[in-house]
Amino acid sequence: MNEKIERSISFATSNSHKFREVELVLRRLGVGVRRLRGKGLEIQSDDIVEVARFASADASKKYGRPLIVEDTGLFIDALGGFPGPYASFVFRSIGSEAILRLLGGKGKEEEEERRATFRSAVAYCEPAGVPMVFRGSIVGAIAKRAAGRGGFGFDPIFIPAGHRHTMAELSIDEKCRISHRAEAVTKFGEWYVRLVGNVYQPNLNDSRRADGRRHGFIRTDTGSRT
Repeated sequence: MNEKIERSISFATSNSHKFREVELVLRRLGVGVRRLRGKGLEIQSDDIVEVARFASADASKKYGRPLIVEDTGLFIDALGGFPGPYASFVFRSIGSEAILRLLGGKGKEEEEERRATFRSAVAYCEPAGVPMVFRGSIVGAIAKRAAGRGGFGFDPIFIPAGHRHTMAELSIDEKCRISHRAEAVTKFGEWYVRLVGNVYQPNLNDSRRADGRRHGFIRTDTGSRT
């Protein structure tokens, strides 16, 4: 890589695969990433934005520095949004094959009946600040069988819209150009470059922010802005 690294951010995560993807995306924007091996407390919530917000606030206080955390959910239409924000737990508990059996048991064989969305929330927080959350998503369908050795989690059974292969069959570079996580991290990175470069200097406790829609973040203490 030939990216010039002029600034950096800490990323609190226990997931090495996730760290590698976030690092790749941010390096393209000239942002280096330091890994902190712990995400912070995770609350039980049906909203990944709320999960990321709480975890980032806890982790920034724990480590005493500005940082980001990331939370992901897989929402399958035919299963009422299951596994949703509990995707990581469900994957560890029953795996991808169980999801395929659930869809098969419901007679969902056509692509349009297997629609699913991966969603990502990247939360930035300073120890004395208010979390800011950047979102990303990608629509696709659940494959009829797992394929590919790349990626992690449910990547082997998720086919992005407009593609013929699962996320796990894509190279990491390809995945990090189209994924839900790449979108959220890019939104954060573009905003962070402005923040550190003194082009855009927000007061994290100021609710009168006008740039929220343009920068794609949600200020979670005063409501959602996208």
